[in-house]
Amino acid sequence: MAQIKIAFFDIDGTMIDMQKKKISGRMVQTLHQLQQNGIRICVATGRAPMTLPCFQDVAFDLWLTFNGSLCYDSRRTLIRNPLLPSDVHTIIANARSINRPVSLATASRLAANGADQDLIDYYAISKQRVENAEDFDEVACQDVYQIMMGCRKEEYARIMKDVQNAKIAAWWDRAADIIPANGGKGIAVTALLRQLGLRREEALAFGDGENDIDMLQAVGHGVAMGNASQAVKQAAEECCGPVEEEGITEYCLRHHLI
Repeated sequence: MAQIKIAFFDIDGTMIDMQKKKISGRMVQTLHQLQQNGIRICVATGRAPMTLPCFQDVAFDLWLTFNGSLCYDSRRTLIRNPLLPSDVHTIIANARSINRPVSLATASRLAANGADQDLIDYYAISKQRVENAEDFDEVACQDVYQIMMGCRKEEYARIMKDVQNAKIAAWWDRAADIIPANGGKGIAVTALLRQLGLRREEALAFGDGENDIDMLQAVGHGVAMGNASQAVKQAAEECCGPVEEEGITEYCLRHHLI
């Protein structure tokens, strides 16, 4: 393995056990040890900044949020890539035509025009509640980085009808994140490595969802969790153990990263 200088981590199902819904003490220790060994650590998630969990006293070096549409460090924004306003309005109308509410995500808030059980349960994964926004139409005219909604794969075509520059990034079969077509974790990781002057061979990434596939392929060492889907495992360079068995920690020990 080439010298690793940066590691990207998905959150749900990767650093956080979906059953326990919290990060383990061993995972926290692993993150600290990676930093102590000179490896930068980066969150890479579909979550919004305001829904990021508290990882005890871990101070990440970079945050990749909204599946890469908004990335930043402790000092500045590194990537901002909102959806086209015309696509936002088209998606809202398409969702309304199939009786699906949507939640719009700006840099500072989440605003929904309703709630169904799928969206409620999707929010609950990050311990959030769907809040209907009286100013929803005004929010729709602001910079929207991601649209979240409950849906199934068979609804994708109707949701994306006449949309010009957006795509679906899904990691759960009951909901989807809609992001710019020129976005995604992989594109963001590539751009961040370029900004940091790092080679892909010096980057490591862990993920479990299908929205992690392009990220795992953008780095020199893409690792699928043992609890990942078969599609993710096939796309990754290698696999580690599942999150509930401290797969990341065991991988880092095996490769002498900690």
